[in-house]
Amino acid sequence: MKIFVVNNMAPFMRGGAEDLANYLIAHLRNVGHEAQLLRIPFRYEPADRIFSEMLACRMMRIGDADLVIALKFPAYLIPHPNKVLWLVHQYRQAYDMWDSGHSNIPASHAGQELRASIGEADSECFRSVRRLCTISPVTQQRLKKYNGFESELLRTPINGPEDYRPGDYGDYVFCGGRINSTKRQYLLVEAMRHVRSNAKLLIAGPADTTQDAERLEGLIEKYGLQNRIQLKVGYHAREILVPMMRNSLACAYLPLDEDSYGYVAMEANQAGKGVLTVNDSGGLLDLVYDDQTGWVREPNAVQIAEALDRIFDGRQRTMDIGSHSRQEWIKKDITWERTIERLVA
Repeated sequence: MKIFVVNNMAPFMRGGAEDLANYLIAHLRNVGHEAQLLRIPFRYEPADRIFSEMLACRMMRIGDADLVIALKFPAYLIPHPNKVLWLVHQYRQAYDMWDSGHSNIPASHAGQELRASIGEADSECFRSVRRLCTISPVTQQRLKKYNGFESELLRTPINGPEDYRPGDYGDYVFCGGRINSTKRQYLLVEAMRHVRSNAKLLIAGPADTTQDAERLEGLIEKYGLQNRIQLKVGYHAREILVPMMRNSLACAYLPLDEDSYGYVAMEANQAGKGVLTVNDSGGLLDLVYDDQTGWVREPNAVQIAEALDRIFDGRQRTMDIGSHSRQEWIKKDITWERTIERLVA
């Protein structure tokens, strides 16, 4: 079967959705499909340009393809008679982020028109697809709440799970992934001011903006934490990044209302590491249970510091939680083989 995977492309940014698309292509090819990736450039600033971005996608035509698998807005608006939507997330600034006051869409008549246009385009797309899947209950519930559509839950598998075999339990907590204000690495830095134990922290990943990196660097310097926090800003090759996780004592991931489990958390569980998170991290809370597969706290520095102390002072318990998190993750049996079967069925 000839299959196009369509996704958007934010210039010079790379995250979980990009990895998901690449691995989806690879696994489609592994089972004999002729698969190609189509990436649509998309910038959400300024907001009034989104009209033309949507129009460009709706005017595109994909010819010689038996199936289209679409992942994100606005790429999923590209028409095709046999399209499956595996929804990573919509343009959240028009939905839940608008409600919470974190949207880039202006609170004006023009902004209301843009939100309405996004909603209408989404609904038209969702009605036309052959199958509507979502990557997490959070995404599923958001789609139902704002657009009124039911969907099938199809979680994302780990990319290359064989790489995340358990390693040593080192002397640091690892925090990987993109660095920005919504991933909230700054909360971990703030928490390190309050720890009583010998806790150490390793933060590694690409910063979305120069300001995001400078914020963390400034906090580390301000609080004199250079000997306790390693900050490795930039894109790191897999063979460098994976051992950072495998040899950590535990992992930390504090996103704001994450759509899914999050690759960082899934990879940590695969590697036998418990995950420290906070109670407004969204879909992650379906994976991380306090004192069972990780540690869940309020999103404030003092409570996070208490959890870090518990991780380091109770080292054996920390290792036991990591081992249990791996067992629970493996039971879920979320594999690429099963995922491909369901997408192309």
